[in-house]
Amino acid sequence: MQVFDLGSTGQVAGLITAREAGLVACQRCGQVHHAATSHCKRCEAPLQSRDTDSLQRVWAWLIAGMIAYIPANIYPMLLTSTVVERSESTIIGGVIELIEYGSVGIAIIVFVASVLIPVGKFVAIAYLAISIQRGSRRDPHARHKAYEVVEFIGRWSMIDVFVVAILAALVQLGTIATINPGIAAVSFALSVIFTMLSAQSFDPRMIWDKNRANG
Repeated sequence: MQVFDLGSTGQVAGLITAREAGLVACQRCGQVHHAATSHCKRCEAPLQSRDTDSLQRVWAWLIAGMIAYIPANIYPMLLTSTVVERSESTIIGGVIELIEYGSVGIAIIVFVASVLIPVGKFVAIAYLAISIQRGSRRDPHARHKAYEVVEFIGRWSMIDVFVVAILAALVQLGTIATINPGIAAVSFALSVIFTMLSAQSFDPRMIWDKNRANG
């Protein structure tokens, strides 16, 4: 039986990574091979211990998401037409109108989902990428948790787009009233997609690689 010594940090001493053991796992099927193997013996996918171009894709998708987020806030999200008037609502404008109508709770939800979460994802992904590039010694557990949070909230980032699509589908009363998505809805959806691709391009194993290299 192999016995490990626990240090003061609570981590198991003497553990090595698969990379240090000369092993590599297939990213497609999970089959483990020796590091010298070029292709997976099960699914024939090319084997690579670490994706050296990961951070380049992270920054490319992140910048694209940030650029798409600008028109999402400038242009109208909803185009409402009635018999007597036609109105356009941006994200922030819609939040202000909800507050004026007394729907403070809904306004907070819209503001959090449309502003705080997207901006928070931009900041979190940029922080993770910069920490890897600079070889940060900050707590790798905290950075890994930040990555998991970004991954988790990514599935809820399309709430605004879903609401706009539902309203556009339901409120179609011919010449009386219609609601159509504005260009901001498309820009917001693109921003969310680009940000999700950026998060998926990030390899969290690099956090631990840098930590072991600095340790």
